[in-house]
Amino acid sequence: MAERMTGGCACGRVRYTAAVADRDAYLCHCRMCQRATGSVSIAFKNLRRADVEWEGEPDWYESSPIARRPYCRDCGTSLGFAYPDSDKMDLTVASFDDPSRFRPVSHFGAESIHRAWIDTAGLPETRSDEYQPLVDRWTKATATSAD
Repeated sequence: MAERMTGGCACGRVRYTAAVADRDAYLCHCRMCQRATGSVSIAFKNLRRADVEWEGEPDWYESSPIARRPYCRDCGTSLGFAYPDSDKMDLTVASFDDPSRFRPVSHFGAESIHRAWIDTAGLPETRSDEYQPLVDRWTKATATSAD
């Protein structure tokens, strides 16, 4: 049974609701995805186009002669990938409101995998809410004056 999940861009202009049947997702490492996202890979959830409802239409970037990518022109969030002639499309896992539901089950574009970025277990980990310079910036930026 499909679960209705929501997601969208960082600024909130583009939102979607998707019917998601399972937890399976994948990592794409192809050079086109690397360049389009500025990352070494991107996590995607493959869905039927008919199972995605846009609330606030995304902009579309024709990233190659065979593919296009939904994104938000205001904040730059990458929202997915689609072949125009396919009844399926991908949504970026991180654009879901709760991406923790998904798990990677495969890699695509393996010819461009940057292996050093695959297994990062054992590297030092820092929580953003425990990194004092960041906490101080947020506190300063959101402080209200007591007049």
